[in-house]
Amino acid sequence: MPHAPPLGALLHRYAAGSALACEPVEEGLLNRGFRLRTTRGRYFLKHHFDPDTADPASIARQHRATERLAGLGVPVAPPLPGRDGRTVAVVGGHAYALHPWIEGRHRHGSQLTPGQCGRLGALLGVVHASLEHVMRPSAGQSPGRGERVPPARDPERTTPTGRGARAPHPQHTPVPEAITPPTGPFPLTRPSAPAARAAPAEPPARAEPEPPGGPAAPVGSTAAGRPEAPAPSPDPADTFVLIDDLLARVRRHRPADSFDELARHRLLERRRLLERHADRRPPPGGPVGWVHGDFHPFNLLYRGDAPAAIVDWDRLGVQPRAEEAVRAAAIFFVRPDGTLDLPKAREYARAYRRAAGASPRELGAAVHRVWWERLNDFWMLRWHYERGDTRADSQFPASSALAVWWTREYDAVCGAFTD
Repeated sequence: MPHAPPLGALLHRYAAGSALACEPVEEGLLNRGFRLRTTRGRYFLKHHFDPDTADPASIARQHRATERLAGLGVPVAPPLPGRDGRTVAVVGGHAYALHPWIEGRHRHGSQLTPGQCGRLGALLGVVHASLEHVMRPSAGQSPGRGERVPPARDPERTTPTGRGARAPHPQHTPVPEAITPPTGPFPLTRPSAPAARAAPAEPPARAEPEPPGGPAAPVGSTAAGRPEAPAPSPDPADTFVLIDDLLARVRRHRPADSFDELARHRLLERRRLLERHADRRPPPGGPVGWVHGDFHPFNLLYRGDAPAAIVDWDRLGVQPRAEEAVRAAAIFFVRPDGTLDLPKAREYARAYRRAAGASPRELGAAVHRVWWERLNDFWMLRWHYERGDTRADSQFPASSALAVWWTREYDAVCGAFTD
């Protein structure tokens, strides 16, 4: 088995019995997972392999957060403590965590009823409100000295709309002692873990191509773990340079194929759109809060019609909350032709606003910021032409079409998130 974990040393640290079988779960983009069966039961063994997210102190902070979220009724799969009480096991310089195995399946927005779309939005709203509760300094959740606080997605995405709309500071949102979403409590299920995953259609718009979860470089933080200042939104001047570079790579690719043809078409099309809308670049700013950082269909497990567990908290960080809500909707509700299912997005957004205490203005500002990110985003092409990594190629047709359709239907998209 490739990348086989040191089971003997690991299981010695847990009261989990002896290994009977260990199979790799389809590898994610950053870390490695294994379906583990022992004499005591079934588990998900996570190898925190990616160096940007493998800091044991940061992993332990994520673990504390999920433990507290579970106490509030949020469907998560907190790690199991070892014999020494720690949830992170470092063996041979690598960090591991053992989780209960959660039986479930992933569901795209096309597989959800309008009511279930509302429940999905309520779930994310509850996550955001709950994180503000469990990550407060009084709860012992401020980063320790030298602890890295990875931004969720990208620090360049912390800007409001061009209209300068702002929302109340996230900590002004009242959080009850026990949080229950409007549609009823989310059932907690035990044991299990993530099923097979694919790359989400989310961009890391940076100078270097990053995984869809975004970069995990440290950011400045206050005592509460909030960034000192947001980074600017993507600069179209930089994007024009990138487009020219990618067009040159497309021309040099041999033998030319249908992907090259589509890439060239979309690059030229996007350049025209950016030239037309360059004056709509959002300025820095915007209310922030703690977010999951990578909320998409492959990080949410369903059991039947109900969410069973939100998994993969590696990108837990501080970013504009409403932007995560919009980004998630753009993945859950995108159709194969690159359009969004706006009626379902509307149900989702209404429930999110109620659960998170977010205003329509905050969601409208987030729609503008995420639209701008999409307009300047080429991570799939950078993976294909710079890395020779084709894992996201199948998502490129819909994702690239979405930016064009979103520009044309800008008002309708804003209305779906703010009505």
